[in-house]
Amino acid sequence: MPIGVFFVFGATMAAYAGFTLIVPGTPLDGLWALNRRGHEQLAGLGRWAGAPFVIVSPALALAAIGWLRRRYWGWFLGVSIVAINALGDLINLGVGERWKGAIGLAIAGSLLAYMLSDKVKTYFQS
Repeated sequence: MPIGVFFVFGATMAAYAGFTLIVPGTPLDGLWALNRRGHEQLAGLGRWAGAPFVIVSPALALAAIGWLRRRYWGWFLGVSIVAINALGDLINLGVGERWKGAIGLAIAGSLLAYMLSDKVKTYFQS
């Protein structure tokens, strides 16, 4: 299912972000050109800013494995990760980052609606 591929991509990007924040100055830093502002803000926090990404990456990889193998725990982990992301978007909305929060909440909400649909739940229960 496409959500599993989404989790693989997320795991890859989280690993990339974690590595480049913990070990700055490598040729891999070039990809941050796509999000200079985000990189500046995270890099300003120091190398420890990469640690949460190093934790999130295996969680996303595990969700991808479970999702792609049709395991209930993979579905549950995936739903939990997207719900936590939606909560973060709701907080962004509340602290004044209206566009970022609204767009993120719309995407996460749509994903959650799909992931919680009877069709998807049945797929993981069979």
